[in-house]
Order: sequence, then structure tokens, then C-alpha cells
Amino acid sequence: MKKIFVLALVLVMALAAGASAQTFLSLATGGTGGTYYPIGGGMADVISKALPDVQMTAETGNASQANLNLIGTHQIEMALVQNDVAAFAYDGRYMFQAPYKNVRAIASLYPETVQAIAMKRSGVNSMRDLPGKRVSVGAPGSGVQVDVSLIFRTLGYKYSDVNADFLDFNLTTERMKDGQLDVGFVVAGFPTASIMDLATMHDITLIEFDDALVEELHTNYPFFVRDVVPAGTYRGIDKDVQTVAVQAMWVCDGDLPEELVYRITKAFWENIADVQKVHAKAQLITLDTALNGISVPVHPGAAKYYAEVGMQVPTF
Repeated sequence: MKKIFVLALVLVMALAAGASAQTFLSLATGGTGGTYYPIGGGMADVISKALPDVQMTAETGNASQANLNLIGTHQIEMALVQNDVAAFAYDGRYMFQAPYKNVRAIASLYPETVQAIAMKRSGVNSMRDLPGKRVSVGAPGSGVQVDVSLIFRTLGYKYSDVNADFLDFNLTTERMKDGQLDVGFVVAGFPTASIMDLATMHDITLIEFDDALVEELHTNYPFFVRDVVPAGTYRGIDKDVQTVAVQAMWVCDGDLPEELVYRITKAFWENIADVQKVHAKAQLITLDTALNGISVPVHPGAAKYYAEVGMQVPTF
């Protein structure tokens, strides 16, 4: 009888362990001054609540390149990245010396706007005013830095034409506060926390991209699309400002099981209203635009969900 009782107890404990077994996943986001960080945190919370056997944790990240290096080398399961940088990683171009063919898309999220901030006292009013100015062009190897390099190439500029500094969002705005920079580039969903903070204490402007520059950028690099930062987004910005944008994308390691990614994708879209509450930019995350700008193959699990809801999944 005692032996039977022990076996029954072991069975109960095993069943209990099985019932509580969890899958732990990490989502690389961005710095605290950007948009990835709050939105990624909201995504992780919503998915963890919707799927009791999945525990997703949002981690601060070091921009798109760093996040894709983590995905490509199987050091993290999921990440938020720019769609252009994801394509560079998949193909092994620009800042990537070898292709990461395991990068897979789960969803396109929202536009990431190129925001060229100028201190009003600098006298910079257009991209043609940049030569000779102190300019932050993005952290080394970041999506911002690549985007700025392509913008400069289109304008016919070299980094040597400006006094270039390679800084992330937070350091860019901190240096601008201290009077050490005239212009800083940020590529993020607006309103961006670090820019809002800068604008509360200093007079800033946003540099407009003229029609010719927008059209040439899109022709040369189709992932750049026309965008507008509305008047009132930041203190002192009293008119709409035309610029360009890329797309924020949620990617994962292609080695993740199909059924797991399917369940996560389904839970995400079925609870999207909760994600949309975490940040103004998250309100632009919709199922209708989930496949816009997808630049790498879609994970089979995510593709299964989109096929179920009648969406055409892009092929590569």
C-alpha cells in the first residue's frame, strides 16, 4: 500500500510540474529613451498574461543591429528592429559581414520616423544647412546610423562634411541640452521620450525633408516612405513637418517551434487593444498593416495565423 501511495504521489507531482511548465522567452527592445522599450514591455506583458505557460520578458537593447546579432547567433528569441536593418542582416549587407538566414518576421508594427532635430539657436532650417555643423548621426552600427549614411549619400555629403558624433537617442539629446550638438538624428516612433524631454527645456525645430529629397530617397532605397510629424507633437513644433520613415518590425529566431510562434501571434492580435494602450505609437499597430513592409521571411507559425484570418503572406 505504501508503495502504491508513493507512486501516486510521484505521478501527482509530475502532473503538477507539467501543468506549471513554462516557456521562457526574451524580447530585445531598445534604450529607455526610445519607443521600442515601452511598446516591447507592453507586448511582453500582454502575451505573458494571455498564455499562462509562456513567460515573455522585455529586455533593453542596443539598437537594431545589436538585436539582430543576438537573433542571428541564437542568443535571444525575439526582437524589435527596423525593417531595413532586418533585410541587411538577412542578406549580410552593410554592417553585417555574414547573412543571418534564421531571422524571421512575426509582424510589422508601426512607422519609425526619421526625426532630424535641430537646436533653434543653431540656425539649421534644412538639410542643406548641415555642412560644418555638429551632428549626431546615430550610435555606431545602429539602424539610425545606416539610415543617416544613406540620407547623406543621397545629399552628396560625407561624414567629414559635418562634425559627426556617433551617439544613441539619450546621449544625443543630452549633448544637445549641454550645447555640444547642433543637430541630432533619431529614428523612432513619435512622440519619442528623449525628444519630448529635450523640447520641454529648450527651443528645437524639426528639419523638413523637401519633396525632391523624399522622392530620391524612395527611388534609391524603397524602404524609405514619406511621413509627416504632425504639428504639436513636440513643444514648439507648430506646423506639420515632412520627413521619411522605415517600419518597426517584430522578428524572431527561425528555430522557434511553429506551434509556439502561432500561439504567440494569435494571442498578440487577439489582445491588441491592450498593447495599444501602452504608447501613442502603439495605436498604429493593427492587423490590417501586420504585413506591410515585411523584409524577411515570415515565421511559419505566424504565417499559419495570417493564413487562418485570410491574409496573403509575402514570400521570399
